[in-house]
Amino acid sequence: MHGGELLIILIFGVSNVGKTAIGKKLSEKLNYAFFDLDHEIKVFFHTTLEDFMRENPWPHERFIKKGSVLKKIILDNKDNMVIAVSPIYEARNFNSLLDKEQVIAVELQDTEEHIFERLIFSDENDNIYQDDEYKNAHKDYYIRDIHRDIVYVRRIYKKIQWKYFVDNKSIDQAAEELLELLPEKFREKKENYGQEVRI
Repeated sequence: MHGGELLIILIFGVSNVGKTAIGKKLSEKLNYAFFDLDHEIKVFFHTTLEDFMRENPWPHERFIKKGSVLKKIILDNKDNMVIAVSPIYEARNFNSLLDKEQVIAVELQDTEEHIFERLIFSDENDNIYQDDEYKNAHKDYYIRDIHRDIVYVRRIYKKIQWKYFVDNKSIDQAAEELLELLPEKFREKKENYGQEVRI
């Protein structure tokens, strides 16, 4: 990579805001590697997300493990990368990464209604499915739950300076607009030459 600097883009946000879809599209536009933290957790612990939750019932324990896997992704890979970071609601498990010059963190935001519209479900084997009838029957509950998450992460993600409001845009449009917001060194398409980052 020109300049010898490994670049890392971390995509944060509440569940169903679009981290994975937008992050993957952004990585394609930049020719960066893409990692989804939830997928890497399943690979690292040889488990499903359902079992990971069951085996780690205390949020504090889960957040520590998720933070460790996040740092492992960065240490084990020598390509520029975009990482979709599933919710880690204890900032101590990722804040140290935000101070690195080669790391930029972006929080995706949207309205409760838009996030609700994207709401999907998964079974015990992590197979994704839609159930609009059930979802709409319990809309008030989900809207309140999403609102609580949005309010809660304001404190958790306060150190993240870059914010992008999705506003229910298409994946491609959101990724393109997000690309334009990034500092210039992150916006240039890069060739990867096996650099390293210290954590």
